[in-house]
Amino acid sequence: MYNWTVDTTSFKQFHAKYQIWKLEQLINFGLRNEKIDKTFLKANINKLKLDPSKKRFIKFILKNDKKSKNPIK
Repeated sequence: MYNWTVDTTSFKQFHAKYQIWKLEQLINFGLRNEKIDKTFLKANINKLKLDPSKKRFIKFILKNDKKSKNPIK
């Protein structure tokens, strides 16, 4: 992931918050050859600060996905 507006070196010391922030960034601004871990996304979907319609769509995809072992591309 590439984010030119944030210095992530000091942010990484707060591992849990950093993981949630990174997930939000990946969803909002693109993956750039990364993949989202589906189990992590399912566990933390309610913690994410996303547009409500985008969050509903992601929940819909996760609910109706038959391939539970593959990461989301």
